Amino acid sequence: MAESIEVSDVFPVAQKNLYLDWLDSQKHSAFTGGGAVIDPAVGGNFTAWDGYIEGKTKELQPYERIVQSWRTANFPSSSPDSELEVLFETVEGGTKITLRHSNIPTGQGQDYKQGWKDHYFTPMKEYFKEPSQ
Repeated sequence: MAESIEVSDVFPVAQKNLYLDWLDSQKHSAFTGGGAVIDPAVGGNFTAWDGYIEGKTKELQPYERIVQSWRTANFPSSSPDSELEVLFETVEGGTKITLRHSNIPTGQGQDYKQGWKDHYFTPMKEYFKEPSQ
């Protein structure tokens, strides 16, 4: 049975900027520390973390929501892609980003929950430590 997780954090950056940065190859690479190649359109393919992550953008709701098919090199070949929903919300102190990650292969959910914190949120905190306009 597939697993689902949800993680969130707040970053001192404007909602529009964080949304655009998520879809920008250079900025995504810069805030995670791993190489990303992103076609920022619906139907566009992407890779992140030097090819460890790959998928396709399924939906874009500008500045508020991104939905992507998502898988890593650790997914069993028989497992379907998971789905990642990235939500952006303006809050006091910047933007709250919530990641709803579903259809993760059984037994891998907690690893990805920790992975989002360690390999995205922690380096993003360092990258976005200065507020943006």
